[in-house]
Amino acid sequence: MSEYLNGFSEHLREGKKLSDNTVASYMRDVRQFRAYTDMPLERVTAETLQGYFDHLIQNGRTMATVMRMAASLKSFFNYLKGLGVAGENPVKNIDLPKAERRLPNILSGQEVEILLRQPRAGDFKGYRDRAMLELLYATGLRVSELISLDVQDVNLSASFVRCAGGARERVIPIYPAAVKATREYIQIARDRMIENPEERALFVNVSGERMSRQGFWKIVKYYQEKAGIKKEITPHTLRHSFAAHLLENGADLRAIQEMLGHADISSTQVYVTLVKNRLEDVYKRAHPKA
Repeated sequence: MSEYLNGFSEHLREGKKLSDNTVASYMRDVRQFRAYTDMPLERVTAETLQGYFDHLIQNGRTMATVMRMAASLKSFFNYLKGLGVAGENPVKNIDLPKAERRLPNILSGQEVEILLRQPRAGDFKGYRDRAMLELLYATGLRVSELISLDVQDVNLSASFVRCAGGARERVIPIYPAAVKATREYIQIARDRMIENPEERALFVNVSGERMSRQGFWKIVKYYQEKAGIKKEITPHTLRHSFAAHLLENGADLRAIQEMLGHADISSTQVYVTLVKNRLEDVYKRAHPKA
């Protein structure tokens, strides 16, 4: 079994070019299924999987979680089919109710401006934090992609960032304020924060090493409180806000899909529903006859 798991992990990382976090999620889902049953893989049927998913639901797992785990197992059994270990993919014959898709939480344009004004350029951390927040809203990167950036991934003279996350590399423009904040961070703060002159990471922590997801999450929460914004804000909130604000201002959905790095347009279409609902809400509150 370990041979198949190792091979599947390599297939996801090298063949599918998925990020380390995504690969870890797939592998965790597959291992949880194997903890549920030690049935030989070639004997796993749709009935086996239906029982497993029913077990998950009965034990409090949300439909969104079950759907994600089903997707992981579908990919795993497709891999086994390619090896000749399994025949027809048993996940294809599972009928799961669709999970209700929750619309992402976004900030208004004014809230974004308030948040971005919070970091003060009075010390090196202030320069870094302002650059990270500006660059995240400018590009809509995933937090894992933002902290994975190396210095050479950002071309400030041409105003773009190169991101290698996801299935293929993408190039995303950067607005002038984000260019300015990033340039000031690099010129004034970064070289004084790094420990090793060979450090490639663009954004580093107080120890001079690459910023972690947890570290940046704490930075975002700190500035949310400082800004007095009551909405729950995570690094992903700025990614959602980036997409919704582009769409509100007339950006093409395919262009937004490309910048976000979505493999499927359906992942991007959620912002159409979000913007439509926001406009309807504005209309109902503002139109005298609504």
